Amino acid sequence: MTAFVLVHGAWHGGWCWQRVAVTLRAKGHAVFTPSLTGLGDRAHLLTASVNLSTHIADITGIVESYDLEDVVLCGHSYGGLVISGVADQMPERFRALVYLDALVPEDGQSMFDTIPDAIADGFRTQAQDGDGYSVPPMTAEQFNVNAADAAWMNRKCSNHPLASFAEPLSLNGRHLEISRRVYVLAAGFDHPGTKAAYETVKAQADWESEIMQGGHDLMIDNPGAVTDVLLRCISSPA
Repeated sequence: MTAFVLVHGAWHGGWCWQRVAVTLRAKGHAVFTPSLTGLGDRAHLLTASVNLSTHIADITGIVESYDLEDVVLCGHSYGGLVISGVADQMPERFRALVYLDALVPEDGQSMFDTIPDAIADGFRTQAQDGDGYSVPPMTAEQFNVNAADAAWMNRKCSNHPLASFAEPLSLNGRHLEISRRVYVLAAGFDHPGTKAAYETVKAQADWESEIMQGGHDLMIDNPGAVTDVLLRCISSPA
């Protein structure tokens, strides 16, 4: 049995991993799909103080509370920053990192540093026009989610804490001790941050990379293929 910890992206919650989790559990694995503070089933905890450090603590808390070892850690979109921060703190706990159409930060970068200034400024403006500390969700249509699931996704997504987009991530490089690092790019979503990440890592010998059919929310659009990628992390050598 392997433990999988699956970290959602901005505006989402643990709910987005349901299809992947069902299959992994049916194969006998332990699967954790926590909602980050202020999101999903924890949306009631959203405050101005929730930031990237909060979300990293959410996931390190899962790993420590359940004494998890030899974990496959997967992050989607914004979750790429979260898993990088978690892995940097406790690399010995993980056998593989999977970045699912995710941002791959460098030391000192915030999420805002990984996307065009115009998009970052738009998120700041949306927050200022609302409660001052959270960003309304992008739509399923903007993420190119399949039509059958679009209404469901739009109903589930919730505001995301602005501070988590703005906080720089401090990395000491220990996450690079994890020898198996996988990047999956969504073929059906045009995002400058994820495309740049893919172009960077695909040229590096210590990364595995591939392009998968589907919109940005690959765990919704193509859960079977996502599950296969996760299982390959335990069934074949790096």
